[in-house]
Amino acid sequence: MKKIYRLENLDCPVCAQKIEDGVNKINGIKNVDVSFMSSKMSVEFDENINLEQKYAEIIKVCKKIEPDCTIKG
Repeated sequence: MKKIYRLENLDCPVCAQKIEDGVNKINGIKNVDVSFMSSKMSVEFDENINLEQKYAEIIKVCKKIEPDCTIKG
């Protein structure tokens, strides 16, 4: 399953890369691509996962790296 999220208040490409790296470490996520230019994050999830739980984990990673960034899905 693949979802695309909009990132608001993403400050720089370095933070985008750090978010991508951090989210890629979450169990149950196959692949992540964060685009600073489009302010979007594409996430490919494993089958049969709890999307709400993974979304909460993604938000936690994002807030740790970029506290002002919000994720809209």
